[in-house]
Amino acid sequence: MAVFSSLTPVFVAVLCVIIGFLFKSSQRRETRSKQQRSDQTARPWVDEDLQDDTETSSKHNAVWTLILTAPIHCRGSTEGDDDWIDTTEEENLPHIPYTPIQYSATEMLERSEKFYSLMNLRRSVRFISPEPVPKQVIDNVIRTAGTAPSGGHTEPWTFVVVSDADVKHKIREIIEEEEEINYKQRMGDKWVHDLKKLRTNWVKEYLDVAPYLILVFKQTYGILPNGKKKTHYYNEISVSISCGILLAALQNVGLVTVTTTPLNCGPQLRSLLQRPANEKLLMLLPVGYPASDAEVPDLKRKDLNDIMVTV
Repeated sequence: MAVFSSLTPVFVAVLCVIIGFLFKSSQRRETRSKQQRSDQTARPWVDEDLQDDTETSSKHNAVWTLILTAPIHCRGSTEGDDDWIDTTEEENLPHIPYTPIQYSATEMLERSEKFYSLMNLRRSVRFISPEPVPKQVIDNVIRTAGTAPSGGHTEPWTFVVVSDADVKHKIREIIEEEEEINYKQRMGDKWVHDLKKLRTNWVKEYLDVAPYLILVFKQTYGILPNGKKKTHYYNEISVSISCGILLAALQNVGLVTVTTTPLNCGPQLRSLLQRPANEKLLMLLPVGYPASDAEVPDLKRKDLNDIMVTV
C-alpha cells in the first residue's frame, strides 16, 4: 500500500500527460480536416468580391428564412422588419395591353441571321484605342442594358461610368496590385496555365487607355428615399442578364470591350467610387474603339449542335 501510495502522484502525472497529448492530437486532426475541407471547397474567384457582405447581415437572411418557413398564421413581426418596405402597397399595379411588332417568317429569318452575324463578330479585345467616344452613345447602351428583366422588377443594377483619367489610373493601380497577387499566389498553376494561350497577365494597360470604364454593381437590396430597404430577388442573375444585353449593345455600335471580374478588388473599388454598402462589384468593362494594331486569339466557337438540345 505504501508503494502504491507513493506511485499514485506519478501515475496521475503520467495520466495527465497522456490525456493532454491525446487532446492536442485531436485538435491537430480537426484543424487539418477543416483545412482540407476548406481547400477542397474554396473558390477564390468568389471568396472575396461576391461575399463582400458589408451591411448585408446574416441576421437578415435568418429572419427571412424563419418567415418563409413558418406557418402563415405564425408569421408575425420580427426584429428588424421595420427596416424593410411592406410590398403589399405595390399589389395594385395596373396592367396595360401589350402589342409588339410582329414580323413575317421571312423577315424573322432575315433579322435573326443579320443579328447573329453581327454578334458573331464580337470578341474580347484588350487593345483599345484612346480615341474619344461620344458620351451619348455610352448613355444609350446603358439605357439598353437597363431594359433587362429582373426579379420582381427590382432593377438591381448600378452602372458607374468612369472617364476621369486620374480615377481610371487609381482603378488600374488597385486592380494590378491585386492581380499580381492573384497570378502569383491565389489562382494556382492550372488557372494561370490555362490563361497562357490568351496572353493575359496582371498588367492592365487598357484601364488607362480606354476612354470609358463601366463598372457594373449589383444591388444586394434596395434603399428607398425614406431609408427603407427593399428585397432584390435574384439580383446577381438579373445583373448578369443586363451585362449580356450591354455587351450586345456595345457590339451594335461598333465598340469593343473585355469582360473582367477583378478578383479581390470589389471593396476597394466600391470605396474609391463612393458606392453604398448594398452595392457589390460584379463586372468591369473597358470600352472604346479597337486599337489599330489590336489582335485577338484565333478562337473557334462551338457548333450549334454542341450547345443546343432539341426535345
